[in-house]
Amino acid sequence: MKKELNTVDKYIGSFSLDIQQKLKTVRELIKLNAPEAIESISYGMPAYKLNNKPLVYFGGFANHIGFYATPTGHQKFSKELSIYKQGKGSVQFPFNQPLPVNLITNIIIFRVSENSIK
Repeated sequence: MKKELNTVDKYIGSFSLDIQQKLKTVRELIKLNAPEAIESISYGMPAYKLNNKPLVYFGGFANHIGFYATPTGHQKFSKELSIYKQGKGSVQFPFNQPLPVNLITNIIIFRVSENSIK
């Protein structure tokens, strides 16, 4: 990560306008559904923690947005995520397709409930 991309605003601003809008949408979904989450840059991408535990991460890449909801978020929604390319703990939402806003929202809500359990 370039040192100057040390905030989520700067990170998102480093992309083209059309990609920025998709990244902003993901960020807004996180803030709306996890308003207490702490925002930072970790592993070179926007990262969110809730109750001192990782919540979700996202990042912009050449052809997709990577979304990381730790393995539990991906396991819980494996059927819904099966139409997307995945890696261990990650899913790729292609730029040439609409963002699955409802699915992302449901994953965030699930992760918030997990992170709220003591």
